[in-house]
Amino acid sequence: MIVQYPENVSPCQRFRFELYKDLLAKNGYSVTTKPFLDKKGYEVVHQYGFFFKKIMALLKGFIGRFLLIFHMGKYNFILLQREFAPVGPPIFEWLFMKLFHKKLIYDFDDAIWIPSVSEQNSLAGNFKNAQKVKDICKWAYKISGGNEYLCNYARQYNNNVVYNPTCLDTENRYNVLANHDVEKITIVWTGSFSTLKYLNIVENVLKQLQEKYDFNIKIICNQKPSLNLKNVQYVEWTEANEVSELAACQIGLMPLTHDEWSEGKCGFKLIQYLSLGIPAVSSSVGVNKKIIEQGVNGYFADVDQDWYNCIEKLMLDIDIRKKMGLAGRQKIIDLYSLQSNKNNFLSLFNNNESAFLTIIPSNYSTNIYWRKLVNIKTFSFNLFRKEML
Repeated sequence: MIVQYPENVSPCQRFRFELYKDLLAKNGYSVTTKPFLDKKGYEVVHQYGFFFKKIMALLKGFIGRFLLIFHMGKYNFILLQREFAPVGPPIFEWLFMKLFHKKLIYDFDDAIWIPSVSEQNSLAGNFKNAQKVKDICKWAYKISGGNEYLCNYARQYNNNVVYNPTCLDTENRYNVLANHDVEKITIVWTGSFSTLKYLNIVENVLKQLQEKYDFNIKIICNQKPSLNLKNVQYVEWTEANEVSELAACQIGLMPLTHDEWSEGKCGFKLIQYLSLGIPAVSSSVGVNKKIIEQGVNGYFADVDQDWYNCIEKLMLDIDIRKKMGLAGRQKIIDLYSLQSNKNNFLSLFNNNESAFLTIIPSNYSTNIYWRKLVNIKTFSFNLFRKEML
């Protein structure tokens, strides 16, 4: 698994890859995770400043990727999250797929072909290369897309595309129901610092509701928000508290802008809310329209009055919240759970060849790989540029 961040910190990795590690092990696969950033790099990369530490983290990441060349012979598959490196052309992707013929499964859960960079790393935007997404799609053995919008983009360049929704474990982790029998409602939003901007969509509505009703607002994030609201409780996200803190809430929010980037979102906030029996109010954009069933497990809202009316309705009617919560949880169990998606995920690794080196001479694949590596002189950037054209 070639990923961006260390294990157990990124929702994308935790619920699209790490969730399935035990399943893969039970099916005979040995899994190694190779992040681009180590823990120290991850701690500074999304903060303002720390320029030299970020540069060092970047250099260390590239060295780690280069060293992978000498170890990839023993792997049958590469499961790649987004890209080998956050900046530059797809050199490593080309090398492993075209020269060493590794079976690379390319996974993304955002519209990453659209240039996007955080304010904390605006300088890196000059070196980002969103155009490489289409090239990696062309070269990939298979593509795993988090929603149909992403899959349709990938199908322009590759016929072997699998719709692989972001899921969670409804039996062993997300296995409790929110308590709706409370005196004071808590409205929750959860997400990363990069999506805090969407709270601006509902801030004025929540302020209006606070003029009439007494309720709490909980923000679960890795960065404290700046909101002109009362009764705001900021909870710093941890893997240990994400379920318990969410389960203590009664209404979930997922506001989004109506644009191409939002079309690529995979609705994971909604999946989290609904799995715990929390009805949600959501913008009607992208995959949200597939997850939310209007009036069944939540409501859609796209203008202030809709947000106000929908939130108010859920606040005032405990029976609706309970009914919608149960309906929402059942939908997640049926369509967005580890248990419902496990066979689909395993299908990413299906092929006509053996997935195990043990039934052929144990050094066969590695020897072929090393002969190619010894003859690395055959690789040239002229060939790479030709392939890119």
